[in-house]
Amino acid sequence: MATVPAEIPRQSLGRVDGWLLRVGDTMQRHRRAILAIQWSVVVSYLFLIIVPALLPLPSADARLYRDLTLFAQFLFWGIWWPFVMLSMMLMGRVWCGVFCPEGALTEFVSRRGLGRKIPKWLRWGGWPFTAFALTTIYGQLISVYEYPKATLLILGGSTVAAVAVGFVYGGGKRVWCRYLCPANGVFRLLARLAPVHFRTDPQAWRRAPAKTAAIDCAPLVDVRHLSSMADCHACGRCSGHRHAVRLQARLPNAEVTTLRERDRSRAEVLLLVYGIFGIALGAFQWSANPWFVALKLNVATWLIEHNQMTLLADGIPWWLLTHYPEANDVFSWLDGLLIVFYIAVSAIFVGSWILLWLRAAAELLANRVSPWHLAYSLIPLAGITVFLGLSQLTATILRAEGLILSWVPSARVALLLFGFLWSALLAWKILRAADIGFARRSLAEAATILAMAPVVAVLTNQFLFW
Repeated sequence: MATVPAEIPRQSLGRVDGWLLRVGDTMQRHRRAILAIQWSVVVSYLFLIIVPALLPLPSADARLYRDLTLFAQFLFWGIWWPFVMLSMMLMGRVWCGVFCPEGALTEFVSRRGLGRKIPKWLRWGGWPFTAFALTTIYGQLISVYEYPKATLLILGGSTVAAVAVGFVYGGGKRVWCRYLCPANGVFRLLARLAPVHFRTDPQAWRRAPAKTAAIDCAPLVDVRHLSSMADCHACGRCSGHRHAVRLQARLPNAEVTTLRERDRSRAEVLLLVYGIFGIALGAFQWSANPWFVALKLNVATWLIEHNQMTLLADGIPWWLLTHYPEANDVFSWLDGLLIVFYIAVSAIFVGSWILLWLRAAAELLANRVSPWHLAYSLIPLAGITVFLGLSQLTATILRAEGLILSWVPSARVALLLFGFLWSALLAWKILRAADIGFARRSLAEAATILAMAPVVAVLTNQFLFW
């Protein structure tokens, strides 16, 4: 059993914090066990993305429990991604620090690579949004959720890039994870809600001997000032360091409501409003939207009537656009262009709408609250939106297995409402810091609710009517 450091008296710890302290210290002492978990995940991950891509597509009567391709599809897109996103909100980035195969591989290679200094261009703050946008849109064009070759191309390509970056840069650090991982920006946002975090006690840190060896933090976190879960991978390596770092509980809203100006990132907010609420939302719903189907039919009809057949050509490689004739699933150039158009319009409209109303809320409070800070109150709704969007495939696969899921639409709307109310409450807590009249705060809250309205309305319509 872990012992409590002398600087943290036992009587000062509640039952939960005492248990979390022991968990953190156990993670620190049993690093080899964590490495064993990581490498077992790496082997399983590589097997499940490579082998199904070499097999024929499943037949119409194939079942999840007896077909490796369907099993891998369900594991990656039905279980892994939706619940990894949910885990960020519940436990922080434990997935990154303990389970992620790309993180393990890039760090392993980096310890044996060239160890070059991280260049300035790689530290650009726009990479999280750019990587997320390109990966999401490209994944829709090649139907990454449905076909193993597309899965291998997206996930395998990301893994190869992670290994290459690790080999060149960092000297044992997770440079890929910190700056270039397509999911890093989303993980950073959602982890801010986690009710547990590793935190450094500044006073205990200063009391420690000056010559204490530095901690080896792979994701390049400044452990001296550790308080946020945004970049911390929760691997436990720093637990107990200088008798100042420990795992402890906190209120889920604490980090967002107290977010300092220097810790707010406009690039992060743009990822939130234009990426998660815009690009991801458009990607999750274009195939179910009857307006999209009608638009495609009308454009195709016009092209045929005017003998313009180029855009209707469908002999396109599968790695550019979906092309699986054996499954009667083939995209034309028109399909690809309209998908990109739909996602782009969704992103521009929804993202701009949100920023407009957040700006209005700030103006109502005489800018005593920054609209960039207020945007962070939308993280709960964003997390629920991503989870609901990714879990659509979960329900589709389970229905194909014969399960009756009539309760799912109602559960989705209930979960969406929960995310909306959580964000509304979080916004109100941030607005209270303005120290201004109740009436104006209420108007600012109404503006924030209007900012979320399109997301809630579109998803509700999709879950209940489309």
